[in-house]
Amino acid sequence: MLRTALRNVFAHKARLLMTMLAVLLGVAFVSGTLVFTSTISDAFHKSSEKGYANVDVSIRQDGGNAPEGRDSAPPLGQRALDRAGELPGVESATGVVSGFAALSDKDGKLVGDGFSTEGANYYAGRDGKGSDQRYPMKDGAAPRAPGQIALDAKTAERTGYQVGDTVRMSVNGPVRKEKITGIFTTDDGSVAAGGTLVLFDNATAQKLFAKPGEYTEIQLKAEPGVSQATLKERAEKILPSDAEAVTGKTLADEESKSIESSMSSMKTSLLAFAGIALFVGIFIIANTFTMLVAQRTKELALLRAVGAGRRQVTRSVLIEALVVGAVAGLAGMAAGVGIGAGLRALVGKMGTMPDGPLVIEPTTVAISLAVGVVITVLAAWLPARRAAKIPPVAAMGSVHAPATTRSLIVRNTIGALLSAAGAVLVLMATGMGDGAKAPMGLGAGLLLIGVFVLTPLLSRPLIAAAAPVLRLFNVSGKLARQNAVRNPRRTAATASALMVGLTLITGLTVIAGSVQKAVDKMATDSLKADYTVSMANFTPLSPQVEKELARSEQVTATSPLRNAQAEIGGDTEYLTGVNGSTIDQLTSLDFTAGGWSGISGAKQIVVDSDMAKAKGWKPGSRFQVTYEDGEKAWLSVAGIYRGNEMIKGILVDNKAVTPHLEKVADMQVLAKTKDGATDQVKKALEKQLGNNPAVLVQDKKDISESIAQMINILLNMLYGLLAMAVIVAVLGVINTLAMSVFERGQEIGMLRAIGLDRRGVKRMVRLESLVISLFGGVLGIGLGVFFGWAAGEVIADSLDTYTLVLPWGRMGIFLALAALVGILAALWPARRAARLNMLAAIKTD
Repeated sequence: MLRTALRNVFAHKARLLMTMLAVLLGVAFVSGTLVFTSTISDAFHKSSEKGYANVDVSIRQDGGNAPEGRDSAPPLGQRALDRAGELPGVESATGVVSGFAALSDKDGKLVGDGFSTEGANYYAGRDGKGSDQRYPMKDGAAPRAPGQIALDAKTAERTGYQVGDTVRMSVNGPVRKEKITGIFTTDDGSVAAGGTLVLFDNATAQKLFAKPGEYTEIQLKAEPGVSQATLKERAEKILPSDAEAVTGKTLADEESKSIESSMSSMKTSLLAFAGIALFVGIFIIANTFTMLVAQRTKELALLRAVGAGRRQVTRSVLIEALVVGAVAGLAGMAAGVGIGAGLRALVGKMGTMPDGPLVIEPTTVAISLAVGVVITVLAAWLPARRAAKIPPVAAMGSVHAPATTRSLIVRNTIGALLSAAGAVLVLMATGMGDGAKAPMGLGAGLLLIGVFVLTPLLSRPLIAAAAPVLRLFNVSGKLARQNAVRNPRRTAATASALMVGLTLITGLTVIAGSVQKAVDKMATDSLKADYTVSMANFTPLSPQVEKELARSEQVTATSPLRNAQAEIGGDTEYLTGVNGSTIDQLTSLDFTAGGWSGISGAKQIVVDSDMAKAKGWKPGSRFQVTYEDGEKAWLSVAGIYRGNEMIKGILVDNKAVTPHLEKVADMQVLAKTKDGATDQVKKALEKQLGNNPAVLVQDKKDISESIAQMINILLNMLYGLLAMAVIVAVLGVINTLAMSVFERGQEIGMLRAIGLDRRGVKRMVRLESLVISLFGGVLGIGLGVFFGWAAGEVIADSLDTYTLVLPWGRMGIFLALAALVGILAALWPARRAARLNMLAAIKTD
């Protein structure tokens, strides 16, 4: 039986090629993802180790031991640095302080990623004459005084800055002009990932990112012969109560784990789409082996007649699948290595990761081969089992073994039960709020499988609906419709592959369009302000920015939004400070009770309805608040409004919260102008703020477009990934049609003999492919809309302005895409059918 199985594989090379391609693509995606993520992890891990090569022990703030009411421990002082430097076995002690620093390029644009654009201190010792081993100077000298900076070499290369140039930058809002005195090299992971690093002299950095004489970290380098563990033990003896000591190895491991954690979502997403491609490939594999078994009915029955047992027949088909899976797995693994190398080269050119070799782990090879073999064998199991049931007497009958009525009834019953259970779970999940993810996912999976099981039943009425159009093509159209419904199981398996891809694409598009509409409505409904001003990375903004805006002749009203932590009724809450005298001109909140009246007196608040309900507050309710500096005060409720993602929580006048803040900073500034939101006004405001690269000036349209841009980038990435599933589906349609043409060779020969010309045969096959593809497209779009609606009902619980938006234009494009798939997939099978020799085909047994 082994020889028989291998002979069948080599005898049907062309028929199994498409199946191998489907498996190969899925495996390539899996192995490529694993190779790429392993390569990135290894590169960043080695970069982290280099970055901490001169750090044996770090004394840092311990947020877990911070005083009550504070988010983090206070910075480490100069006394702690001096004591650390005097420890036995310490070669050097370096004080570190860092924070956000935005750098402008020569065109005035923000350099690098705003979230990884950092500033830090160049620590040259207490006398200022030493050197900082962390940042060796490649050119020029280290910064020694205010107004001087040093720039990392990669950023200098990208921007074209040189020693002696003056650059514009910002730390928390106001523009600073600094002179570049040096360019340094570094193994810092954020710089390797495309960020920037700017160094200030020690005193300036402390003033900008902490307080004079204070640090956020102290790094110790051990003398030769002193281990990190030993130095850590010594350092722990002098630690302040709010600090901890960790080894350099621990720091490198933490950074490496942080990188791996940040990559895990990307890795999971890529593997999920690889899984989708493999899931779609299962339909093709099952379809292929079902057709191969049907075509070899006589051969298998004769094997049974000469003594082969059921298990031997099953084993024969599974061995074929094993060979196909192993070959496809190996080829997919090789293709995956190429994909990983390509992605590595692309990311390397973008300058967003450190240099490093391509990493192919043994587990990647094992997983790729296992995926190829397991998926193929599992998909072939049902056809193999069906083959084993063929009785020897079938050798005397027809080549075809049509499904019995009983088997179709069982299939339809199972499909109906699965579909009903899935639909019920999805509908239940729409009202479950935060706990909806698991039942929604399970319900969607059951419904998708149920519809797949039911597709043979659904194919007849849906394909029959195309009959009026097919009649326009005369005999070719009629034959195409009959061929499409002749074997509903095959049609179902072929259409289902395309259905899965279009279900996901349509569902994601519905959700994305609806969320975008909700954001537009939220911005329009919540804000009267013409502009919002914030930092590029949404870190705190200097109060100087609001004062600068207020000086503009265009600005008629401003209000900073200022966060303050407080304790209310034993719970930690966050108050949002506003300008009580102008906030009514800048926001358009939907009050359910009370209003803004009285809030400017610094004794009253307005609160969103959810928090008011949780606290049991009504207009006039009084409560005690304890500010972060420990002082207490009484506030009362002036109004209750419906909150949303843009504005929610407790709003109070800044006069009430500002005196209690250790460091005054704004999260955002709202501004209203005389001439409204125009390009000229926006440019005037940006000029008023010094054309600052770190500050974003946005109108409501900008806010909506920035969110739309993020959604579209994500959606385009998803479309690209899901294209894999569509490509696999195309292979499935080609495979099915090609094998169908082979199976119907005698029939096509008879049609040619009685007058159907080659053009008519081609048209027949193309129309059959078109009908099957549109059938899968209609099912996919319908399911996608349903899943998009259901997911939207869950989103609406946290996004009040959410409403379902059906993207009719894009759905039309998706349907056209399904039609194009059918047309392209039929090119080769139609040509092959038309070129059949009618006499040879008729003689085929």
